[in-house]
Amino acid sequence: KIKVIYTIIEVILILFISFYNTKPSGRFFPFLYLVLVTRSCFIFQMQGRLIITALSFILFMVSLSQRKPPRVSVQIAPFIQERFLFYNFVVALLFGLALVFVLMLMNTILSERKSRDELAIANEKLRQYALKIENQATLEERNRIAREIHDSLGHSLTALNLQLETAQKLWQSNPEKAQTFLARAKELGSKALQDVRQSVSTMRSHPLQEQSLEQAIANLAENMQRTTGILPILKINLAYPISAEISTPIYRIIQESFTNICKYAQATKVKLELTTTDTTLYLLVEDNGKGFDLGQNTTGFGQQSMRDRTLALGGKFNINSTPGSGCQIKVEIPLLRYR
Repeated sequence: KIKVIYTIIEVILILFISFYNTKPSGRFFPFLYLVLVTRSCFIFQMQGRLIITALSFILFMVSLSQRKPPRVSVQIAPFIQERFLFYNFVVALLFGLALVFVLMLMNTILSERKSRDELAIANEKLRQYALKIENQATLEERNRIAREIHDSLGHSLTALNLQLETAQKLWQSNPEKAQTFLARAKELGSKALQDVRQSVSTMRSHPLQEQSLEQAIANLAENMQRTTGILPILKINLAYPISAEISTPIYRIIQESFTNICKYAQATKVKLELTTTDTTLYLLVEDNGKGFDLGQNTTGFGQQSMRDRTLALGGKFNINSTPGSGCQIKVEIPLLRYR
């Protein structure tokens, strides 16, 4: 309502100036109508703008019709009359074109400004969403590491404390047996230290650190050999270099699978195959450990983390295991979208 009242007042003022200002320089104020149309573009939608534009043209024509030709002699009156009418026609035509030009120009400017604002809002929403996803992913990774530390390091330290307490009680009465408990405590301390190193390693932001994927996998295999005495059999055949967008998640999946084998599998043999075709990357990690029941461990042992990384790349994740028959992990990643 305020916008309409404001516009009506503007129109009344323009009409008052047009009809009651008798000076030649102030009788017609076409630029005021242009200002009116310009203002209407800022405060009204398209329908309102068209109404104001049409109203401005009509009022200008009414004002123009009030003009009278100059008084001249009877002999040249017809000529002056025709010239005056032609002049008014040209003025009306030019003014109409000016109104249309102003309307189109303002619509273009406002449309462009609206598009920029919408784009800025969309970019901000996208940035907020990306930040939210990043924070959520970071939180999930921290929670996963916290669970690993609680499950592995907490268990090792608890057992270490029990061994030390028992050794302390037996130190006076049975030193030889106390030495056995101390040796076991030392083993548990070494295992706890290894768990800490593995947890810290997973928090590295760039795990490959300027290494190729093949070299990084070889380092993981060497670490497994130092930890468990098992040297995994590696069969890697990459037809071309893999982008970091894929190689980092693949490295994490292999790292997770090796960690699970070290912690739970009690395996004596581990095999890894990594191959590529023109369209697909294939990963196979297999061990001959004790295996587990998939129905009872649907999300444990880091399965969910590996599955999420695979699905994030648009791939397929499959794990097969039964108690006593080891475990087999298969991953397929499409490569066409990442070239």
